[in-house]
Amino acid sequence: MKKLSRQTKQKAIVERHILNFKTFFTAEELYSQIIKEDAKIGIATIYRFLKDLRKKGLLHSYTCNRKILYSAKQKSHCHFTCEKCSQISHFDIKKIDFIKEKAYGDVCHFQLDITGICNNCKK
Repeated sequence: MKKLSRQTKQKAIVERHILNFKTFFTAEELYSQIIKEDAKIGIATIYRFLKDLRKKGLLHSYTCNRKILYSAKQKSHCHFTCEKCSQISHFDIKKIDFIKEKAYGDVCHFQLDITGICNNCKK
């Protein structure tokens, strides 16, 4: 993640904690880590900072189970939802050549939701 032009102490703390996440995280998970270091930083500050980073293209966001997930890395977020049992499974796609050919620009990150019948329900 690139450094922001105007770096305050609070922004530096938030940014450092974001970079510590190796996978997706929620604003609440980020907040629970930050208040251990600085209890003066409020959840509203976290939400504003995350929104600002998203607008600047420095952070990616995805929707999962009606929650917003964030990632500092350019990753995909893919789900398979079973129509019968409603189980949601996450999976990774490494190559997206089939999407890049159809996209109207450069692909940065993506979210894919697939619905079908899971292997357990097919039995």
